[in-house]
Amino acid sequence: MDYGLRGRVALVTGAASGIGRATAELFARNGARVVASDVNAEAGAAVVAELGGEARFAAADVTDGDALRAVVGEAVEGFGRLDIATNCAGVGGGHASTHEYPEAEFDRIVEVNLRGTWLAMRAEIEAMLKGGGGAIVNVSSTLGLRGSPFAAPYSASKHAVLGLTRTAALEYAAQGIRVNAVCPGAIDTPMMDATFERFPGFRETLTSYVPMERMGGPEEVAGAIAWLSCDAASFVTGEALTVEGGLLSR
Repeated sequence: MDYGLRGRVALVTGAASGIGRATAELFARNGARVVASDVNAEAGAAVVAELGGEARFAAADVTDGDALRAVVGEAVEGFGRLDIATNCAGVGGGHASTHEYPEAEFDRIVEVNLRGTWLAMRAEIEAMLKGGGGAIVNVSSTLGLRGSPFAAPYSASKHAVLGLTRTAALEYAAQGIRVNAVCPGAIDTPMMDATFERFPGFRETLTSYVPMERMGGPEEVAGAIAWLSCDAASFVTGEALTVEGGLLSR
């Protein structure tokens, strides 16, 4: 499918694996000039080598605001502007009831998933205001739309990402910046693999709740991100688009 992204300048955080990698690959296949960023420099650089073309890698930890401004600067200096930004960087959670959740783990999840998304948006919006507009897509989760036992900080952080998304959508709509989010459900990513290793049998249990009777692929979420980033979605902002095989329809 052609999303009409040829020549656009796109930044993807968390691009070394999972949804971020699939998104960077889809953007590149559609002719976008991609700046891929990740805290894992070796893995991220390998992804960019596979993308080829004009793609470039910029290492950054999303909890470091200065590093994120440098990544955005790499896009603007290298390609002249920033048209699209997709904030995929995030971490999963542990497994504990709310009153027993380790404080340090809680802080780490919120720091990466929430504060990291805000820091990335801050740098991206600054560049897009100077460039006359753009499109931002944040990665939330179906757990940003509902609760989940034993996942308080993850669910809370993903709810908060939607708050950031909707607030920024209102603030910058008249200035040509659209801000949306995707809410993936059961997606087959390395993050989920780690969970399945900790809890044998959980893959089968999770899949049994999905009406489509399978897990989704990262590329299916990337397709939703690409659509939200393209001109076909020019009147869409502040939206939380679910990609979950009908899970929330139960």
